[in-house]
Formats: sequence, structure tokens, C-alpha cells
Amino acid sequence: MTPLDLRGVGEIALVAAHCDDLAIGMGATLLTMARTNPDLSVRALVLTGAGTKRQAEEQVALEALIGRPVNLTVHDLPDGRTPAHYDAVKDAVRDFARGCSPQVVFGPQRHDAHQDHRLLAEVTPTEFRDHLILGYEILKWETDTPQPTVFVPHTDEVAAEKVRVLMDSYPSQHAHDWFEESSFLALSRLRGVQCRSPHAEAFLVDKFVLNLGGTP
Repeated sequence: MTPLDLRGVGEIALVAAHCDDLAIGMGATLLTMARTNPDLSVRALVLTGAGTKRQAEEQVALEALIGRPVNLTVHDLPDGRTPAHYDAVKDAVRDFARGCSPQVVFGPQRHDAHQDHRLLAEVTPTEFRDHLILGYEILKWETDTPQPTVFVPHTDEVAAEKVRVLMDSYPSQHAHDWFEESSFLALSRLRGVQCRSPHAEAFLVDKFVLNLGGTP
């Protein structure tokens, strides 16, 4: 497989519906990007959880993954009901997009079965109209595991560190029967098999432009 090299990216934007979506969907990718590029600028938006212990958990997790303070904005939209607050979601993503200049945007993938994830996936490209948007997958109860098109290989060490951060940073989520080390490692091992790597995270992309040097 021919790789798409993102090592020269200076700024990325992360959008999520819930605190922990980013760490679950792309925690290992954040670890790798931050280690490869110490000057990487990271800005993150989360739609729900403001003013709760989940916001504090999210700040701890992202800073553990990136290794330095993160510019994080968390809103207080109701968990599980964001489609009923479309205007607020649209405004939040619009304001966030206007405040950053990323080369790559990471967000939920469009066919996610969770209504909050799916709405955010639909809104994100309407505000980040000229960006490469990579949709991460979120392990959960629903049987919506996608067929990804982009893979980011990871070592055993990076996969284990992602899981450690998840388990240490989100004690509020431990009651969920799927929120466990073996579940996260099983998915990352599966994605690793699919790209000939010990572990991997997988993403979906709706479109991107292939520049061969002859375009205006």
C-alpha cells in the first residue's frame, strides 16, 4: 500500500460529540503525530459535557496523548439529543472552524449509528469545506463497524499506551461493559491485520484531491 505522508502537518482540528470519542477513535494516532511533530498545533471541539467531570477527564486524556496543553472547547449540548439542537451544533462547528487553520480535520465517520456522531459528521464538512476530513470509528454497542479506507499503523507500545490513557483518564466510563482494555486492543489488532501492522487505527474519507503537479 502507498502511504499518505502527514508528517509535515502543522495544525490539526479535532471534533467530537462526546468526551472520550477522540481518545477512543484516534488516541494512538494523536500519540504518534505528537511524537513525530513536537510543534504540532492541536485544537479540539466537543459538543457535550461542559461543566461536568467528563470535561475534566477529556482535558486530562488529550494532554496525556499529546504531551502538552491542548486548546479544548467543550459545549453543554444534551448527550444523545444533539439532532434536536441542530442550530447550536452548526453554530459551534462554524465558530470553531473560524478560529483555526488546520491542514487535516478529524471527526466521526458519516455512517456512525449514534445520532450525535452522525449529525456532527454531516455538519463538519459544511464548515470545513476545503479540508481533508478523516472520519474515525468509535467502538461501542451498536453494530456499525465500518469498512475503513485509511489506516494508520501503530506499534504494540503505542496501542498499549492509548489503552492505558483511556482506562486512567475516564473512570466515569468504566461501568460500560465494552469500555475495557481487551475491546480496544481487539479492534486495533484487527485494523493492524488489515494493513500489515501490529496495530492500527482506521479512518474513512469521503473525498480528497490527488495532486499530480499539473493542476492549476
